[in-house]
Order: sequence, then C-alpha cells, then structure tokens
Amino acid sequence: MRTLFNLIISFLIFNIPLNLNAKGKKINKIIVDAGHGGKDYGAQGSFSSEKDVTLGVSLKLGKILTDSLPGMQVVYTRTTDIYPTLVERHDIANKSGGDLFIAIHANSTPYTYTHSLKGYKTVTRHHKKVKQPIYASVRHHETSRQGVETYVLALHRMKQQGAEVEDEFSAKDSANGGGGEEALLNANDPQTAIIVAQYTGAFLNRSIKLGTRIQEQFAAQRRPDLGVKQKPLEVLAGSAMPGVLVEVGFINNPEEETYLNSEKGQREVALAIYRGIKAYKDDVENK
Repeated sequence: MRTLFNLIISFLIFNIPLNLNAKGKKINKIIVDAGHGGKDYGAQGSFSSEKDVTLGVSLKLGKILTDSLPGMQVVYTRTTDIYPTLVERHDIANKSGGDLFIAIHANSTPYTYTHSLKGYKTVTRHHKKVKQPIYASVRHHETSRQGVETYVLALHRMKQQGAEVEDEFSAKDSANGGGGEEALLNANDPQTAIIVAQYTGAFLNRSIKLGTRIQEQFAAQRRPDLGVKQKPLEVLAGSAMPGVLVEVGFINNPEEETYLNSEKGQREVALAIYRGIKAYKDDVENK
C-alpha cells in the first residue's frame, strides 16, 4: 500500500510542473469526485447515506460547470453507485491532466451515548445478597451541528477540533463516524522541509484561495460558514493539482439531511461550489 509520504514525493517530482495554475493559465478541466460509493456508504443519516448525497451534488455541479463555462471539461471519478479506490481516484485525476480537484462529502458527528437506570437485580457477593443496578444504554447520532466547511491538504499531524470528518481512512474510522489521523512527515527531516515548501508553493496557497471562494458562496446563501481548514486527507494528497474537499452539511442533522436530499438543496449546494470555482477561475486567469 502506498503511503501518503510516497504519494506526495512521487507527484511533486513528476507532476507539479504540469499543473501549477500560475496566474494567466487557463482552467479548462475540473475533476469532480463524489465521495464514497458502492460498498462504502460513508456517513449515515436517519434515512439516507453520504454516498448518494455526494453523487447527486457532483452530477449537478458537473452539469452547471459545462453549461455555464464554455469549453470547460468535467471529469467524474464516478457517475454511478460504484466505489473507486483512492488510488483509482488519483489515477483518474492525474491521467486526465485536471486543473482542479473537487471532492464532495457530507459531514457527520460521532455517536453519543446516554445511560439510564433500568432496574435492579439481586446477586450474591461474599455470601450476601445485594441489589445490583441495571443500566440501559442508548446510542444517539442526531446532532444540532450544521454548516459547510472546506478542507485543504495538510502535510503534518494535526489535531482535529470540532466535528469529526468522515473520509476513507479506514474501515474502523468510517464505522465510528470520524476521520483518522496519522503522522505523515517528519518535521525534522531536511527532505521533508523541501517537500513541504514545494507543495506550499505549488498547490496549497491556491487550494486555500479556492476553498475560501467556495465558502464565501455558501455564506452568501446564509448557510453557516465553518471555514477553510487543513487535514491530512489522502484523497487530496494523491492528486497533482490544487484541490479541496467540501463537506456540504451534516447528514445526521435532520434539517440538513432533508435539505441535502432535496433537488432544491442539492442544486443550491452545487451552485455555491460552482460560483466559488468561477470566482477562483477569474482570479487566476484575469489578474
């Protein structure tokens, strides 16, 4: 299995010169990645799965991009309910020569538990009969958290604060409703310093600008703006181009789940992302 470290080194060495998106460079091809799919349901709401929400938003986003931007090419990592692996998603993005990578996901918070006294049972301890309490444990997944946040790649171990982010790190993490973290690069290694500097110059600043533009559009729709954040996401690390992962809402919030599964909601989400991409595209090409 390829590590994130090896992926970054490989793409920095072989691909960065092809996709710098310097000012004045045209953005003609966008990779749209619908998170999860097939056997990987992603986060679960009360009646829906993340994989279906992300596919619906991704297809609408791609159509808006091609209809609204003459000459724009959209490459999907999936258009049906299949599961491309992370490596396959990377390969699709890089072999197509994409200019931007947009991953669509839905957020979720971890399960919580409450315990209540159910009754007592009589047990014998040290030759004495005593009453032992019996507790009922109830698992809760519903949340009041809401809003949209956009992630860019971080090349170091970070402590995730706030809501947990669902992504394809491991089966255990996915089942628990949270993203995984790992020590990715040794900050004391001189080679690491070079890699981080190269990545920052090539992709990170542009990814942050793209994420900021997208968040601005969600804020304009009066969706709660949770900001642009960094996290060591392999789905972004393997793509040799600026990229973001957009968490379009909390699927375990009943109000947001209903919204994200509606035609109106999915179109509004897709429009916000499109308008953010358009604003970024104008920044890159015209300034």
